[in-house]
Amino acid sequence: MSSSSSSFSSYEAARILVPGYYFAVLTLILVNLTATTVQWPLIVPDVFLIIAFLVLGYIAGLTLYAKESSKRRKAFQENQPSLYLKTKARSMSDLPVMEEDEAKQLYFYILNNHVPAIFHEKIFFFGTIYHIMIQVRRTSLWFSLLGTILAWALPLAGYRDSTGLLLFSAAAWLIYLFNVTFNKADRKMQENYKDQIYWLEMNNDLVETVLRKRSQNLPSQRP
Repeated sequence: MSSSSSSFSSYEAARILVPGYYFAVLTLILVNLTATTVQWPLIVPDVFLIIAFLVLGYIAGLTLYAKESSKRRKAFQENQPSLYLKTKARSMSDLPVMEEDEAKQLYFYILNNHVPAIFHEKIFFFGTIYHIMIQVRRTSLWFSLLGTILAWALPLAGYRDSTGLLLFSAAAWLIYLFNVTFNKADRKMQENYKDQIYWLEMNNDLVETVLRKRSQNLPSQRP
């Protein structure tokens, strides 16, 4: 149990730190290139830059983590194991209807108490990779758009050399397009769900026992 908890903490930390510091790196590069283009070089102590980078990366990571926009994507919402449990309960005529939130709680109960620990690692790993890749994709899009706008707007404002901003924008666009074209995040997330559903199917007796136990523990006044 402690090993599983440690792995979960590590994966959750990665979900915060990797997207956050990717955002921080792009921010510092863009600010530096913009300052160079407008001929206003940044003269700040190295210690200040290090502190700013650390704080910005951590705050950005927490913000992206709290927003959880990746969880609203179709690839995350479709074919969840909890939906399998909801459908399974509906097929058992002697059981009451199960709401979606209840199905999710029940699946987490099965995951934490019955699914082997080695299976947890795969679930945590692919879930973490999915969230990181989606955040990297969206962050790349934001900075590619912002960099492109600055690369064209600053020359119109009288600043001549925006080569650095153009190269930065091109690199950000490439990362974004590469991520979209070779979209393994959504596919791996769905494969991860299919593996979990397959485990539930192969342990049908356990699933039915848990579903019946859940119905027996419901308040008697509930219809």
